[in-house]
Amino acid sequence: MNNPARNEGGANRLFTIPAIASDMETARSNSSNAALTSLESAAASARGGFACLFSSSDEYETALIRERRAQGRYHRPRINWPMIAFFACSLMMAGFVVLFS
Repeated sequence: MNNPARNEGGANRLFTIPAIASDMETARSNSSNAALTSLESAAASARGGFACLFSSSDEYETALIRERRAQGRYHRPRINWPMIAFFACSLMMAGFVVLFS
């Protein structure tokens, strides 16, 4: 699938001025080695960032819960509002039954 409209540098001869195409080719070849080296070093440093301190998700969740408990996020409520609301509604229903029967 050799396209006759393209030259070996990849530039389209129909739409690209030859001087610009040759400048693009030299810029690409000069910076490609530096870009490749930079990319390899970035990939190596990124791989190091993925190291996990926990061997399993259970271990992570246990540590997370322990930390949140230390921060006070999982404290027990002092007043059990749902239970109070249930007894209040039950008392009102009993009062209506006694009042209207």
